[in-house]
Amino acid sequence: MVAATNEQSGIQTLVKHAVKAQQLSRREHLRLTSAILSDPSMPASDRFHINRLLDYVRAGKINLID
Repeated sequence: MVAATNEQSGIQTLVKHAVKAQQLSRREHLRLTSAILSDPSMPASDRFHINRLLDYVRAGKINLID
């Protein structure tokens, strides 16, 4: 359970940082996409934040960097 809590807090930290910096690396993008697709028990709040970030990427508000 501790590992799951650390992973969730890591995801939230990553999302907050990406929104503030208005950029996201392709590796981080893959990590978030994998997390949301592979964990059906992910809390709704984490899913909301990841989806919001991915929407920003699609809308061009956040740039993907290499």
